[in-house]
Amino acid sequence: MYRLINLIKRNKKKSVLLLVVLVMYFFCLPKQLFKDPTATVITSSNNLLLGAQIAKDGQWRFPENDSIPEKFKTCIIAFEDEYFYRHPGFNPVSIFKAFQENITSGEIKRGGSTITQQVIRLSRKGQSRTYLEKIKEIILATRLELRYSKEKILSLYASHAPFGGNVVGIDAASWRYFNREAHNLSWAESATLAVLPNAPSLIYPGKNQELLLKKRNRLLQKLLENKSIDSLTYNLSIAEGLPQKPYALPQIAPHLLQNISKTNKGERIKTTIDKRLQEQANTIVHNHYNTLKQNEIYNISVLVLNVKTRKVLTYIGNAPTDKAHQNSVDIINKPRSTGSILKPFLYAAMLDAGDILPNTLVADVPSQFGNYSPENFNKEFDGAVPAKRALSRSLNVPAVRMLQEFGLDRFHHYLKALELKDIRYNANHYGLSLILGGAESNLWDLCKSYAAFSSTINHFNETSSEYFSNEFCEPSFFDSTIIDFGKKSSEKTVFDAASIYLTYESLKEVNRPEGDDNWEFFDDSKQIAWKTGTSYGFRDAWAIGTTKDYVVGVWVGNADGEGRPGLVGVQAAAPILFDVFDLLPNSDWFNKPFDEMLEIEICSKSGYRASANCLEKKLQFVQQSGLKTKPCPYHKLIHLDANLTYQVNSSCEDISLINHQSWFVLPPLIEYYYKKKNPFYKSLPPYRVDCLSENEVGMQFIYPKESSTIFLPKDFDEIVNELIIKVAHSKKNSTLFWYIDKTYIGQTTDIHNMAIIPEIGQHTVTIIDEYGNEIQRKLTISK
Repeated sequence: MYRLINLIKRNKKKSVLLLVVLVMYFFCLPKQLFKDPTATVITSSNNLLLGAQIAKDGQWRFPENDSIPEKFKTCIIAFEDEYFYRHPGFNPVSIFKAFQENITSGEIKRGGSTITQQVIRLSRKGQSRTYLEKIKEIILATRLELRYSKEKILSLYASHAPFGGNVVGIDAASWRYFNREAHNLSWAESATLAVLPNAPSLIYPGKNQELLLKKRNRLLQKLLENKSIDSLTYNLSIAEGLPQKPYALPQIAPHLLQNISKTNKGERIKTTIDKRLQEQANTIVHNHYNTLKQNEIYNISVLVLNVKTRKVLTYIGNAPTDKAHQNSVDIINKPRSTGSILKPFLYAAMLDAGDILPNTLVADVPSQFGNYSPENFNKEFDGAVPAKRALSRSLNVPAVRMLQEFGLDRFHHYLKALELKDIRYNANHYGLSLILGGAESNLWDLCKSYAAFSSTINHFNETSSEYFSNEFCEPSFFDSTIIDFGKKSSEKTVFDAASIYLTYESLKEVNRPEGDDNWEFFDDSKQIAWKTGTSYGFRDAWAIGTTKDYVVGVWVGNADGEGRPGLVGVQAAAPILFDVFDLLPNSDWFNKPFDEMLEIEICSKSGYRASANCLEKKLQFVQQSGLKTKPCPYHKLIHLDANLTYQVNSSCEDISLINHQSWFVLPPLIEYYYKKKNPFYKSLPPYRVDCLSENEVGMQFIYPKESSTIFLPKDFDEIVNELIIKVAHSKKNSTLFWYIDKTYIGQTTDIHNMAIIPEIGQHTVTIIDEYGNEIQRKLTISK
């Protein structure tokens, strides 16, 4: 009994000891074998390399890749471990032979390590090569075999093996030495890489070429002997040369790589970029950069979005310029002055609110708003112009007048709803210059807004006239991101589909500055809604366009904000925009959102809803809110004599002889400029001399503007230049009598311009016409 008890005790101790050993064996292998920093790698939508950023320890070490090229797998097994698939982590025969050779030579010449053991050695860097260390490697290798499959062990080796210099892993090595993906390597190239980890510090491309060639060819001979390759492949392979020096890794989207590395450093990220489109767009930017830099314009950014998926297809953060011109700056998300690029948003907002119809006439006359006096690009005025045409021609004065009429705070509210993050201040901070570049935005936000507008029309027509609640969601360049458009809703997000559609109808027209007769690159066969913008001082040139399927945005300028002559949207940015659109498939034009539109009668001349006095009318589909607009204010019923020459009334003509006619009448100042551009415009006929006039005051100052401060310069003879005061009168050939500070200075007939040289100080100019109508204007003459 005593012996039995002792036996049980001894067995129990052995069991505990065995259990401890098993537990130690189970936990002897670290959960994470490799903790080395890795390079940040980005690939295209079809997994092609776009670029890589070196790891923080200065090594070209790509993140682990489970996919191993078959040729490299065959080569590495043949060279390093022929019995890889048959051993449990170590090869006793190889170890015995290595031990025997080392004993005979008196030094360690051969290790006899399997690929599994080499993975362990790579993970335990810095360990001396002793027999004790070899025993540890064997134990850990068997544990590794229990944890992972053979394929996983191979991938660990391929990802962490040294390939010479600062190159680690098959993926980095194939790009550094052969400038292509590992899966596209030839047998000779795969064999070259397979022999490199054996002595990476001694043999690598550009060093000990003869020795490297012999090792490669011996491996190829072995592949021939074991029938991995045929004789033809062998002969072709040994004829291939060796790489002489490392290649630079591709940098197809360097600024996107820079952007992604901020949040995903050391990771392999599959992006939404279309590699072919990105490369073609890079070429376009490079060509335009070579031209623009002749005018000292050095920076360009381009963004292309897919409207349907809201994915980024092309991301060019900057031109291929140099460090002196901030080539590392990603301008896509940098705030820049907007120029005229916000004008479509104002137009859409006014349509959406029911303040205008597409062809409503808006004033285009000299205008003063406090100290702010906007001007059109061509320095001319049209008097009045349809709102749609004012947008397509990008006229500044009508835009500012429309903003004043619509309300600064009201428009600012719309811009905040569009989530333009660089508009940080309140409306009063920007003032009316908001619509002409007084605010800042960035290419990302602006393209996002256009994509949302296009998507709104598409979704409205595809979902039985419904909107999505999250239409203004952020685009993404991460392939794994699922864009959430939100829930379907009968409520619009910002603008209704009809207002956006009508805005795009205007933007289809060429919005070039007047006087630019060299416009040749616009292709009428392409249905594109597009807008340009130029900031004050020629610092920023914009061009953004959209089709049903794509949005393309372009910014051109200098990153340091230096302005240059000729840096305008239509000349610098628009050609790039259309070159990029030429790379994209043609899209059908947007379907008209009929459920958000009504067909109503429009006055052909004024663009307002037709009143009873409008003779020329047409049916037109407008946004539903357009019913809130007022009827035509410019058509008036007037009374003419029998010859239709003069206006008459009951004071001078028998009622039965009076002809009643509708007449298109513009205010005097608008008429003054409108007649110059519209030769068929007929001014209101004068009253017959024997009639009592019923006219209202028909005079307006053209110049100077209200409360102006004027400086009168001297010429080369020290003679002070005259001040020319201009007035418009609604009656042709009327006589006006001019006074300055109650002193009569002369009269004018027909053309009402008066030259004066007033003294320094404040003055009041008074003008009285022959009918007794009077207008006044105060002005200050400065020293």
